[in-house]
Amino acid sequence: MNALELRGVAKHFGAMRAVDGLDLDVPEGLCFGLLGPNGAGKTTTLRMVYGATRPTAGSVHVFGRDVAREPRAVKARLGVALQENVLIEALTPAENLRVFGRYHLLRDPALGRRVEELLDFLELRSHADVAAGDLSGGYQRRLAVAMALVNDPELLVLDEPTTGLDPAVRLALWSRVRDLRRAGKTVLLTTHYMDEAERLCDVVCIMSAGRAVAQGAPRELISAHLARDAVELDCDPDEEAQLLGAAAPVKTRLRVGRRLVLFADDAAPLITVIHERDGGDHRPLVSRPANLEDVFLMLTGTRLEGGA
Repeated sequence: MNALELRGVAKHFGAMRAVDGLDLDVPEGLCFGLLGPNGAGKTTTLRMVYGATRPTAGSVHVFGRDVAREPRAVKARLGVALQENVLIEALTPAENLRVFGRYHLLRDPALGRRVEELLDFLELRSHADVAAGDLSGGYQRRLAVAMALVNDPELLVLDEPTTGLDPAVRLALWSRVRDLRRAGKTVLLTTHYMDEAERLCDVVCIMSAGRAVAQGAPRELISAHLARDAVELDCDPDEEAQLLGAAAPVKTRLRVGRRLVLFADDAAPLITVIHERDGGDHRPLVSRPANLEDVFLMLTGTRLEGGA
């Protein structure tokens, strides 16, 4: 069974089409990522999933239930952490969790046990008695995720969960998301961090202008749209043909200003060609595996050209 199904979903704000005919299937037990530039429609899509925004057209079903017709039944199975933390700043993390638990009709002793579990799971125990307004940004984010989990949801919605956090806190939250997935939860997240999506998500959907332009496992998307290796170098457009020549084993290429990224099944022969044609002036090169960010840049508007 799918945890989430969208069919022909659209959302218009006047003449603007924030989401335009979106179809999605999110199987249970996966971490599913929505990726896209600002304005692509990611957050609007999430708002329609958790019932804060009604679609202009199409249908949204969560575990087989229509969000528009059965919002209460759907929300009972959801947990949502928004981009902005929604906390009662004067209350401690434990108090915030208790208040939020009561919104979900949890009562003691079950509520007390759940609060204790989440303080440990999100590593909030050391700050359990500190007012939420006095917590660091990282601890506030942990608390926001804990509050989204208080009702033990089957589908967890995370809107840019680690934006602005330091690397250590990001890694800690990534670990918790992996734990939830191993426990059988379904996670739907948006992120601007391509490394986050590549590490966490079983499947990603890349959106642009309100539509899905690609969907699949990160490594499958890289294989389908690029090649295994990437070689980066600074190269003006007018010297590109002279530097590479017709024999360069380039599968496809991506240019951002002076920065040229070449994709090949094997970087070594390509680097040899570049060095041979560079007149002995070995300009700096970066050789690395192709990644999801390359796919994202290619599909969302950066110019892509076929190899020679």
